[in-house]
Amino acid sequence: MQLSDLFSSESPPPELSPLEVLGVMAGAALLGYVANLLMRRIIRVVTRRVNMELPLRGVLLRHIRGPMRLLMPTIGVLISIPTVRDSLGEYTPWVEGILQVLFLGAATWLILELLHAAEEAIAEHYATDVPDNLKARKIVTQMRILRRIVSTVIVVIAAALVLLQYEPFREVGAGILASAGVFGIIFGIAAQRTLGNLVAGIQIAFTQPIRVDDVVVVQGDFGWVEEITLTYVVVRVWDKRRIVLPITHFVEEPFQNWTRTSSDLLGTVYLYVDHTTPIDAVREELGRVVEASEHWDGEVWRLHVTETTEKTIELRCLASAESAPVLWELRCEIREKMVAYLQREFPDALPTVRARLDGQPYGEMTSAPLQN
Repeated sequence: MQLSDLFSSESPPPELSPLEVLGVMAGAALLGYVANLLMRRIIRVVTRRVNMELPLRGVLLRHIRGPMRLLMPTIGVLISIPTVRDSLGEYTPWVEGILQVLFLGAATWLILELLHAAEEAIAEHYATDVPDNLKARKIVTQMRILRRIVSTVIVVIAAALVLLQYEPFREVGAGILASAGVFGIIFGIAAQRTLGNLVAGIQIAFTQPIRVDDVVVVQGDFGWVEEITLTYVVVRVWDKRRIVLPITHFVEEPFQNWTRTSSDLLGTVYLYVDHTTPIDAVREELGRVVEASEHWDGEVWRLHVTETTEKTIELRCLASAESAPVLWELRCEIREKMVAYLQREFPDALPTVRARLDGQPYGEMTSAPLQN
């Protein structure tokens, strides 16, 4: 059954000249384009009546503009086919085939654009550029992966429907089915990697070991998850490089996710000082530095002596921040100001190397600052 048969009438149409056939089809296409304009107007009015937000209304209208310009005129010409079928004669199958391909292509395009519009609307509603964005990143990641999966399925179905419109492709399909055993083995071997990526993408969409904008450490590099597709993940490194990894890497290989459950983090700064350093004074200065910093989230700060050696004491400065980029700035600020404080107030606290010259009494050893 042809799509144009849905609009056919019982009475036979009159015989038309080639020019009249072109006129009827052109007029039908023009009416379809006018119907497209009217439909856009109706959508605009309806979305305004239901109080749809202006950005969302703009997203919807922008995404359907292109496919509707193709779909509605195509439907108009399909409606006119019963009128001109007898006049087309032997060209009827070709014209109907072209129109059916255009219809399926435009309908597929429209569905894909509606999925894009839904994804974009959700991304605008759930902003990921705020400090506490865990829920937003979860929803946006699921929507992006599911949209790609559904889009792939729709494209495959549309391609199959297009091929079924032509008899030669049906015969080729029958031949392939007749030798399905051999082709099945070959296809299974060739598609094993692709199917593995697809399964990994679905697994990540629901279990979510990573999300869009997560802070991760992969292969020794620190960065943000910028894009998740069905086959690969793009990680934006702090120095603006991009690391492209197969999506199976995040299912099969270990990696660090600093924002798996929350975006707030604890950071450390290590100081190496002399044994004579007054720890309490250094702790008080750390408190002043952290509490005066705009990068601190007001939660935690500590100073601990975590190690001693024959030459130095290891001090660990601990502080919290609301996100990884802010924590990086806080750590750098603490390191810079604490080193300046030690240089200014306790220059003898810097690590020193003690040496005794031959013949010098043990009580008269000299010392000098440790140089890197």
